[in-house]
Amino acid sequence: MQLYNVYENGVLRKVKKVDFADHKVFLIDDTKTIYLWFGQKSSQKKRDLSKKKANNIIKERKKKTNLEIMYQNKEYGTFLTIKDVLKEGIQVEAALERRSELKIKIGDTMELIEAGIELDFEAELTLNAHKLIEEKKTYEELCLILAELQLKLIKGKSKLQEGEINKKAKEIHQSSSTYNELCWLIAELKLLKQNKNNP
Repeated sequence: MQLYNVYENGVLRKVKKVDFADHKVFLIDDTKTIYLWFGQKSSQKKRDLSKKKANNIIKERKKKTNLEIMYQNKEYGTFLTIKDVLKEGIQVEAALERRSELKIKIGDTMELIEAGIELDFEAELTLNAHKLIEEKKTYEELCLILAELQLKLIKGKSKLQEGEINKKAKEIHQSSSTYNELCWLIAELKLLKQNKNNP
């Protein structure tokens, strides 16, 4: 995932985290979805240039890339579930799929396994998300699992309180993410944590 601060002249400056300042515009590129985040006080010029940049990136790609625009304090969907992670600056090397109807394409991944081809990060995500779906956990259980994973990545080794996990789970629940999206995010954060522990 690539994070960029968009300047007044349209120049993209790579950043390690998103501070969500009200005068800024950020471009968040995970290769399958480009998010543009507009601060309340950001200029129209900066917004227009960021849209142009995003559309140019999309045109250059062979694979389909979605564009989603988020306005400060009006963010929605799965963006809400990754907002704190972006703010803390935890970098995800893999591409993430954030669509209203996320489909876990397990068939393609199984073909790779059968062919003996080493799985890339996205294929591992697909496999792990599919396994989680098959466990048939409740939506509420998934929210709690994702909440705990996010807080552990953000806070490190600090001991988590049950209250803060429940509060984060409630925020995730209110984001109206689909069941499959929650499974995908959980699989992603588990792999991220695993990669951090085994560089």
